Amino acid sequence: MTSPRYAQSMAELLTPAELRELDGLEFIQGIRDGRLPAPPIGQTLNYRMVEAEHGRVVFRGTPNFAVMNPIGTVHGGWFGTLLDSCMACAVQTTLPKGQGYTTLEYKINIIRPLFADSQDVLAIGDVQHGGRRTGIAEGKVIGADDGKLYATGSTTCLIFGL
Repeated sequence: MTSPRYAQSMAELLTPAELRELDGLEFIQGIRDGRLPAPPIGQTLNYRMVEAEHGRVVFRGTPNFAVMNPIGTVHGGWFGTLLDSCMACAVQTTLPKGQGYTTLEYKINIIRPLFADSQDVLAIGDVQHGGRRTGIAEGKVIGADDGKLYATGSTTCLIFGL
């Protein structure tokens, strides 16, 4: 698996003109394969894209001390960001050239606690509906080692022209 190439400045991200030349799947797979820069949020929160196909994206993340809440479990915001990323990127894979998305809303349910450095998790996003104006996806976070379900989520994304 190729390591992600995280953007270190705005200048490293694609311009709107460059984005218009790629369909959503090409764009997301380019990030997965390291041909295109990944957004810095993945580096900050310690996760990376590992799978991308039409309507489905998987991220692998490792919670560490930096994402702990005061009682020593993974902060809900880490789950939320990971789920937002996998679900919204799954929507992006369904879009034609010249279109992008932004998250309108998302909801998460944390099922059980996760502890720092306990195990990697997989965040799996699957598109439920891909329309002209909105995309809807569901996501789940499962333990990479134990296969247990740690969180679920759903999102609605706004589709717009770039």
